[in-house]
Amino acid sequence: MLGLGLIGGSVLRAAVAAGRQAFGYNRSARGASEAAADGFDADTDLHAVLTRAADTDALIVSAVPVPALPGMLEHIADWAPDCALTDVTSVKREVLDLVTAAGLQRRFVGGHPMAGTAHSGWTAGDARLFRRAPWVISVDDHVDPAVWTQVMHLALQCGAVVVPARSDEHDAAVAAISHLPHLAAEALAVTATDVPLAFALAAGSFRDGTRVAGTAPDLVRAMCEANAEQLLPALDELLERLSAVRATLAEHGSVAELVEEGHAARTRYDSFPRHDIVTVMIGENDWRDELAAAGRAGGVIRSALPVLDRPR
Repeated sequence: MLGLGLIGGSVLRAAVAAGRQAFGYNRSARGASEAAADGFDADTDLHAVLTRAADTDALIVSAVPVPALPGMLEHIADWAPDCALTDVTSVKREVLDLVTAAGLQRRFVGGHPMAGTAHSGWTAGDARLFRRAPWVISVDDHVDPAVWTQVMHLALQCGAVVVPARSDEHDAAVAAISHLPHLAAEALAVTATDVPLAFALAAGSFRDGTRVAGTAPDLVRAMCEANAEQLLPALDELLERLSAVRATLAEHGSVAELVEEGHAARTRYDSFPRHDIVTVMIGENDWRDELAAAGRAGGVIRSALPVLDRPR
């Protein structure tokens, strides 16, 4: 486990709780010492950790922010190039491009557990963070069946449900349901500061609407800026809807259209079906396309799929 913050630290905890042998690296001595004090195998010596990973043929999980990823991939390419590699980053295309540039694409399968809090650091981690949470695993054309299977097993053992998706489709989706809400929350929080009585009266709707604004700014910047290509059209759509409701409010005193459409959309979300993916065999012809289509339709993997004896 490379990086022992909220997500990386939670993966390490969950993996160990599931009975896996796991060890980690953290750049910060404080984070590594906190993990060690809690009984986990953690170190600040990256060379030693990656050499150990190579010697044990470990699955490497990168949990470093996108800006730090090129340097980390360079070290992996030098010291553990043949290890299976995944990540937990909230953008997939940018990461895939960086992995490809580092020459590590052959053994890489992208991942993104859809779980988190507004807190950060080792002490914020929780082995239960991923229980019943969607964990996206990329099914891009290059992915190796054996590596994909390893990542699937890790996600399931951490208590998550696996959602297969193409990198570009993942990035478009998280732009709408994660990155855009972060920017909206920041804007709501800033807007309220201009109203003298606002914070004194703030209750549930403000608290819930601005919750993610409590996330460390550098983390929000890293994920939003790395997904700019997909975030910009989502931001444009939000601005168009807000401009339209402003116009109808000013001209007709009504916000009915947006409120009714939003209520209907939220109702659809609350009742969105999650069917189990059970018929796909990893490694058979067109398995990636079949998984991508199933994930797109709301399918999830709750128990390990079978693997073709001779994947192709």
